[in-house]
Amino acid sequence: MTQSSHSHHGHDHAHDHGHIHFASGSLSRREKKAAAKQLTLAMVALGLLALGLVWHWLFPSQQSVSQLLLGLASVLVAFPVLRSGWHSLKHPSLHGITDQLIALAMLGAWATGDLTTAALLPIIMIFGHILEERSVIGSQEAIDALSQLTHSNARKINPDGSISDVGNQQLQTGDLVEVRAGDRIPADGKIIAGMASLDTAPITGESVPQEAKTGDDVFGGAINLDGLLRIRVTRTGDESTLGKVIALMQKAEQAKPPITRLLERYAGQYMLLVLMVAAITWFVTYDAQAMLAVLVAACPCALVLSAPAASIAGIAVAARHGILIRSSAFLEEFTELNSLVIDKTGTLTFGALSLESLQPVANSPLSETQLVTLGASLGASSSHPVSRALSSLIEHQDYQSLQNVREHQGLGVVAETEQGEAALGRPELFTQLGIVFPPVPDHDGPMAGLSLKGQFICWFLLADKVRPEASQALADLKALGVGRQLLLTGDRQSVANKLAAEVGISDIVAQALPEDKLHRVRDEIQSGFKPLVVGDGINDSLALKAGVVGVAMGAGGADIALASADIVLIGSDLRRLGTCVRLSRRCRRTLHMNVIIGLSWTVAIMAAAAFGALGAAGALIAALLHNLSTLLVLVNTGRLLRFEEVLKDPTKSDAP
Repeated sequence: MTQSSHSHHGHDHAHDHGHIHFASGSLSRREKKAAAKQLTLAMVALGLLALGLVWHWLFPSQQSVSQLLLGLASVLVAFPVLRSGWHSLKHPSLHGITDQLIALAMLGAWATGDLTTAALLPIIMIFGHILEERSVIGSQEAIDALSQLTHSNARKINPDGSISDVGNQQLQTGDLVEVRAGDRIPADGKIIAGMASLDTAPITGESVPQEAKTGDDVFGGAINLDGLLRIRVTRTGDESTLGKVIALMQKAEQAKPPITRLLERYAGQYMLLVLMVAAITWFVTYDAQAMLAVLVAACPCALVLSAPAASIAGIAVAARHGILIRSSAFLEEFTELNSLVIDKTGTLTFGALSLESLQPVANSPLSETQLVTLGASLGASSSHPVSRALSSLIEHQDYQSLQNVREHQGLGVVAETEQGEAALGRPELFTQLGIVFPPVPDHDGPMAGLSLKGQFICWFLLADKVRPEASQALADLKALGVGRQLLLTGDRQSVANKLAAEVGISDIVAQALPEDKLHRVRDEIQSGFKPLVVGDGINDSLALKAGVVGVAMGAGGADIALASADIVLIGSDLRRLGTCVRLSRRCRRTLHMNVIIGLSWTVAIMAAAAFGALGAAGALIAALLHNLSTLLVLVNTGRLLRFEEVLKDPTKSDAP
């Protein structure tokens, strides 16, 4: 039975696997402890089992010692198994059939004195269940991480002008709040005074900080990078953009349909069939050994192991390739994906500003190197994101010394240098300083001007750089059958169009809020497509959840996106998406092979046991043959571990 097959799709049914009871998909600390306790029990039992078998092999005369070790191993894991079996009788679920069969087979094995099988079956079951619990904890982590963002303090301006610190949960529509540089905006609102740069990446995914001024609407959760703002609150709590994201996310988590395997669909009939075969065997032969042999043989031991074994091998191989797999979805759905929904900022691009070009005026008094040095030195004295991007153009020790540095909030910075007074900032700064500047260049990203001694000398044009491997990765996915590709971004249309042309995507949706992203992914599913959703920000978390498979970029990804995704690319190399598809297809083939081995072997041993072909020690031989099928499954799975894909440096990959 596939232990981990339905874990990704939400846990709308409560089930109990020896102490562990899930309801509504969250694990309490007590339940996590119980899971850890079970795993420890299984590990100890496995050690005792191995010791008993080794002892039996080394000292065949000392049977009692090896039997004692095997007995201890089976007793250790018996309680959780019997408890699970009993629970699944009271609360029937497809999963419970395996628990019941394992409990029955264990009792049968005990009755025939086959302690090896009595210990081995429950150990395998426990490992299968532990795998499944990982994804349950994961979905809850995501919602918790997001909720953390909605709790922040606010500086509320009282009617008498005094300021009091309150939790943002206490804010009402119409309240006035002050947001200082570095603070998070406590709720959705409208700016009534001030000017600042806002980092809205957590909400909209917009890489370039948003320049906000009086009259603009702002989102709760955005961070004020510089400047002082006064904001009138318009929406709070669940009504705010972030609140809606959380609510939608909880809904997306519950709405995942549990896709049940064919094997699980017929598990109930299988149970009845086994009991009938055992009963018929007893009535025809009156041989208790033959009847127990049928029960031991029928326990789907290799089947129970087939999915977890393939999962564990797949997870191990993926980790070696810098791919963190958080759920069994890669086994289930990755092989059938036929559409890609990908975010721009931090996914197809690096999510950080870099200098795209330098536009000095004719007859500039400084060389390009001197311009960069002066721009970077001035940038280093400001906290503005554009300035910070410029400051990284040269090494720290190469900065020029500046005197009398004055920052004009939200506009730029002015300072005295050895060559005279220099200014770096937005066009408005030069208007304010009375400096004549040439026409502003036509550029989609942010820009900064530079003046020296009252003369405008240069424009710095900045942009978010495309990852060098992006177009290669997308072409690779097309070759693998993921031909329908959609760029879904919170960024402006012009920026999205330019990037899409560069990487080879024709379908574009720009200026999308988290809700729009979610609806677009849902539309994709309703149109009959199976989308792979790739993103990195909080704004992508809803879409990551709603997609058939969600992949988050690991290096710079927001915690919430990492917690919402099924798969995390630790190195953030997009070509690993192709690796994921190829690996999942190998895993799927391995899994199918495992199921065929397990199923055919089980049927063959059951038939042999029922016809008395296993002789007097029927149950023992059935158990031995069964353990052999388990070994075959493990050997088949071991082939998967040899999977290897090496990536070349994308900047050199086109070279001959």
